[in-house]
Amino acid sequence: MENRYERIQSAERGARISIVVYVLLALMKLIVGYGFNSTSLSADGLNNLTDVISSVTILIGLRAARKPADSNHPYGHWKAEPIASLITSFAMLFVGFQVLQSTINRLISGDVVPPNRLAAIAAIIGAIVMLCVYRYNLNLSKRVQSNGLAAVAKDNLADALTSLATAIAIFASALGWGWIDGVMAIIVSLIILKTGVEVFRESTFSLSDGFHETELEEYHAAVIELPQVREIASLKARMYGTNIYADITILVDSEMTVQEGHDITEKIEELLYENFDVMHTDVHVEPYHLKKNIFKKLNN
Repeated sequence: MENRYERIQSAERGARISIVVYVLLALMKLIVGYGFNSTSLSADGLNNLTDVISSVTILIGLRAARKPADSNHPYGHWKAEPIASLITSFAMLFVGFQVLQSTINRLISGDVVPPNRLAAIAAIIGAIVMLCVYRYNLNLSKRVQSNGLAAVAKDNLADALTSLATAIAIFASALGWGWIDGVMAIIVSLIILKTGVEVFRESTFSLSDGFHETELEEYHAAVIELPQVREIASLKARMYGTNIYADITILVDSEMTVQEGHDITEKIEELLYENFDVMHTDVHVEPYHLKKNIFKKLNN
């Protein structure tokens, strides 16, 4: 099984592939889009440019995240990845607003020229390539458990669908419905904005120590099954980059020895690590008969 630093190195490979593909697709779409008067294809090319920024930022974040702990960062640099995702969201929102504004102005002014249907070929090629990159990054993100790379994969899929829709719009425009190309450009800009908002929400959720209750319930169900655990007084968790840190207070028999208490903490740490990939678990052991009422009052 890969350690966490090896996982991040694997995730970097997916980010690098995305960068190369996005640069090539952005150049192709922008050149063909402007050359064949396709507003939607040009917008799709600008969308891929934001993806270049996104992938580069994620790559920088991944590299920073695997730096070892130092005196100023005793817990390591794991939060560099969600910080990189947050920066990416700002770039997406900026480009999305720019594309939306310029397209609306062009439609209002009546500056609409039907595109050459050959521009659709570039969009179809882009869709096929991005579907392949999406499948690669999705499988890799699941294997290495990288939220940053999972965000890149999600963006890959959105780009593939956008390119496919762009191709359809170009064909329709070439048949006489020239306004459809502009409308598709607006849709592309809205997709960019939607993706930016989603990345922003996910990164801020992680950076603000948010954690999903359903996962806490799974941890609780697993730990309470241990015969030595009489009750779980408190259970909290947070994300530190792609790593999970958990804090749990268990109530045990007051007659339990120090060695037995130590053994149960190690068993819980091992349980959460093997079953849920919790990187670090801080277990507090308290006597059941003394602490039960106190913790119930605190939780209420």
